[in-house]
Amino acid sequence: MRMVIQGGRVIDPAHQTDSIADLFIADGQVAGLGQPPGGFIPEQVIDAHKHIVCPGLIDLCARLREPGQEHKATIASETRAAAAGGITTLVCPPDTDPVIDEPAVVEWIRRRAKFAGQARVLTLGALTHRLRGEHLTEMAALQEVGCAGVSDGGHPIASSRVLRRALEYATTFGLTVFLTPLDPELGNGLAHEGQVATRMGLPGIPVAAETGMIARDLELIRDLGVRVHFGRLSSSRAVELIARAQAEGLPVTADVAVHHLHLTEMDLTHFDSRCHVRPPLRGLRDQAVLRAGLASGVLTALCSDHQPHEPDAKQAPFGDTEPGISGLDTLLGLSLRLVRDGVLSLPALIERLTWGPARILGLDCGHLGVGARADICVFNPETDWRVEPGILNSQGQNTPFLDWELQGRVTYTLLEGHIVYEGEG
Repeated sequence: MRMVIQGGRVIDPAHQTDSIADLFIADGQVAGLGQPPGGFIPEQVIDAHKHIVCPGLIDLCARLREPGQEHKATIASETRAAAAGGITTLVCPPDTDPVIDEPAVVEWIRRRAKFAGQARVLTLGALTHRLRGEHLTEMAALQEVGCAGVSDGGHPIASSRVLRRALEYATTFGLTVFLTPLDPELGNGLAHEGQVATRMGLPGIPVAAETGMIARDLELIRDLGVRVHFGRLSSSRAVELIARAQAEGLPVTADVAVHHLHLTEMDLTHFDSRCHVRPPLRGLRDQAVLRAGLASGVLTALCSDHQPHEPDAKQAPFGDTEPGISGLDTLLGLSLRLVRDGVLSLPALIERLTWGPARILGLDCGHLGVGARADICVFNPETDWRVEPGILNSQGQNTPFLDWELQGRVTYTLLEGHIVYEGEG
């Protein structure tokens, strides 16, 4: 299939491209920008005037609720939601059921994603069996079947000795380790430790639950030289620790979930269980520093931290509800709101959603260079829309952003040159 995406504003941060140009696609790859390759005759033309054309978004943390969990959400339904949101690559953490600690689970997820054909699904292998923090997995075998890295899967390893052994083992195979900085004991609460949690009678999660783990992990990284990515930072002090480590030359990166840039602990005041997340929503200063860290590049990527739940998972008393937000449908719209708020420019934002995550994964994607896979998002940045249950594509409707007015709607998503989503712009 030969295709031209015509007249759009092409933004490719990896190549510092930001111009009105035609993008040419052939055989699932980018064939040219601006001028067609010799003899190029398109079979399809996409009119992208007044639209943004950029690499497909890469989401570093999206739980798809397969295999085995009793949820309506499936790999098929959630990859459809991803495609509708301009996301072409999803990274699935290993905390599935069963845990991604054996090659057979990786192969099963890959087959399901390939059959669905809506988005590329990458898996992270578990650092320890069943994510229990005791015995190391066969990381070499997980790498051989295509795991993009290894992770604690949101279950931080309490034992420093076990973690050190895991990091050493991962270093042997050149694997990037994805860690969740949340102390298992200090993090066993419901809300940010502060006046709001105290007033509401909710057990608090102190910032030290995050920063204490980061400080420990950084010392191990300093000793071993292993590449580590810290997922979903929530506090200003955590950003400061990562910035200092990067200035020292340590091989560390970090991301932030988009909801932490728009919500704070104040959104809990009516016991809104849709705002029950882990790590918890923190204070206004934390939010401001997270935004600044994203703008400066200390935080290399922005993710959805997608966790779809059945309705009853959020309808119990606050303390009995499941943490997590369904975020695939709103990732682009909430991210574009950061441009409107003056946090960072549109090209910088797109970098944090494409080329930034690709570099963390060590993959040659997230850009529009000639020969690159034609994973492409085309969206109208001026289209207004309201977040309503009827228009959400994910099976998970558990979002605190219902009734929010957002800007930016995807009109086309291409996966390796094939249109996997077409909407109204």
